[in-house]
Amino acid sequence: MSALPTVSRAWHLVARPHGWPTPADFALRETPVTAPAEGRILVRNHHFSVDPYMRGRMNDVKSYVAPFQLDQPMDGGAVGEVIASNAEGFAVGDHVLHGLGWRDHADLPAQHAKKIDTSLAPPSAYLGVLGMTGLTAYAGLLDVASFKEGDAVFVSGAAGAVGSQVGQIAKLKGASRVIGSAGSDEKVKKLVEEYGFDAAFNYKNGPVAEQLKQAAPDGIDVYFDNVGGEHLEAAISRLNVHGRVTICGMIAGYNETEPTPGPRNMAMVIGKRLRLQGMLVGDHADLQPEFVREVAGWIASGELKYDETFVEGIENGVEAFLGMLRGDNTGKMIVSPTS
Repeated sequence: MSALPTVSRAWHLVARPHGWPTPADFALRETPVTAPAEGRILVRNHHFSVDPYMRGRMNDVKSYVAPFQLDQPMDGGAVGEVIASNAEGFAVGDHVLHGLGWRDHADLPAQHAKKIDTSLAPPSAYLGVLGMTGLTAYAGLLDVASFKEGDAVFVSGAAGAVGSQVGQIAKLKGASRVIGSAGSDEKVKKLVEEYGFDAAFNYKNGPVAEQLKQAAPDGIDVYFDNVGGEHLEAAISRLNVHGRVTICGMIAGYNETEPTPGPRNMAMVIGKRLRLQGMLVGDHADLQPEFVREVAGWIASGELKYDETFVEGIENGVEAFLGMLRGDNTGKMIVSPTS
């Protein structure tokens, strides 16, 4: 057995951002590594996830997930290989999914790790298409939005890890029309040509309401919201009677220092009898086995495509996070700490 590393590098939050985070809000620090204690495993992280929800955890506010603590390692989804085990059921060489990302090595209780099947998909897929973002898309569309065959669906942030999967699942389940918005012409092209969306538009090219009206002349039945703001207002205008909205994220307002104005057309919710429902993926763990089985099948058959944007080197972790907030990624943004 090769010698264990003596130190691990981990990103710490050292200041709470005001508005857009900056590199000065973070520090990459070394922490000592020892052999795992009883019931614990030591994992070499091959990949960790950077996600929009992490921006909220940088604020010292009570929310559905605890804020990051200052001068402590940050955490988040990660996949890696067990390099030392002092726990029954876990052996050196096992691939696992766990919650101690933002570092190159993780020492954790074995019950907080889950073995993954790398024959179904590469390990990184368990951070995206077969992981939290994938389950978010699956549950948010099929359960929260009560999607049914024949629905017309609009997805914002459609080239991201969640949005790209929502649109494809809607098509696979018999949507009459799927429309996406994204922030570049290149992403718009990918939505239509690779992901099979019926229409897509670049929200930077003109008012969202006008572009959505053109893309959805007969209205929409479901809106999957990753953005909020102008997109939500436009969707309310285009939703048909008894339309449903899954509010998954509102990334347009995450770095604002003033309260974001709400949609000005909320009165339409009454006449159209709309349903707007927020979602947290943690509420849908019961769907996990069905989700993995169905989505892994679509991946194997080539019916569902996914993209990953890899950033190499733990030292580039914060830049990857900031890039994800800017929309630099296509599909899931993933950091690979060591080559």
